[in-house]
Amino acid sequence: MIKRQIWVAATIVAVLALLVPACSQPATTDGYTNITVEQLAEMLADKDFALVNVHIPYEGEIPPTDTLIPFDEIANHLDELPDKNASIVLYCLGDSMSTVAAKTLVSQGYTNVMVVDDGMNAWTAAGYELLRQ
Repeated sequence: MIKRQIWVAATIVAVLALLVPACSQPATTDGYTNITVEQLAEMLADKDFALVNVHIPYEGEIPPTDTLIPFDEIANHLDELPDKNASIVLYCLGDSMSTVAAKTLVSQGYTNVMVVDDGMNAWTAAGYELLRQ
């Protein structure tokens, strides 16, 4: 009986995890949230966030990217970002540069920063379009 109750509870938790929107995922210990490319694609349907490509050198961009800011210069371009409580999604080719940029934004007081797991690599692997200039 106890094994069945544990199984039912685990199943309920798994189903609920699928229903939770990307933005309500818990932040990492560093203060930003990781999202998948599938979550990003869903979020783009009702886009209400800034989408920022922080990869250098330029390798392409996820449509509809709002701005391109090099990851190591993001602190010098805060004027190009929305207010500190607005949703900001960062990506790069993988996720190392966007993680550095996310940590920088969090240290500057930004409260709703998200990083796309494996960035453009995962985006194209999932069959989504990547724009190139």
